[in-house]
Amino acid sequence: MPIITYIQHDGVRREIDLPNGDSVMEGAVNNMIPGIDADCGGQCICATCHVLVEPAWLDKLSPVSEKEREMINFVEAAKTNSRLACQIRMHDDLEGLVVYMPEGQH
Repeated sequence: MPIITYIQHDGVRREIDLPNGDSVMEGAVNNMIPGIDADCGGQCICATCHVLVEPAWLDKLSPVSEKEREMINFVEAAKTNSRLACQIRMHDDLEGLVVYMPEGQH
């Protein structure tokens, strides 16, 4: 299982093993990592799982869909490395992925 690092807005780091196929959102929710609420349960309709992806990883992720882009546009703290954690599915090439939770999400 690939390891992912979640970094909370206050700098607290959590590393977990995340099975291939699980979303970054599911990993946070299942491991009680604060900062990812996942109000819609991963349906890409709320943006409460907004994360900032370490820039070095952006090219390894699947492209942002139009639906995801629309949701990110509603996020006040959106940046060029913003993604929805529900739309990032783990696979072996993402071993070591690092995501940050914005300050407004805690």
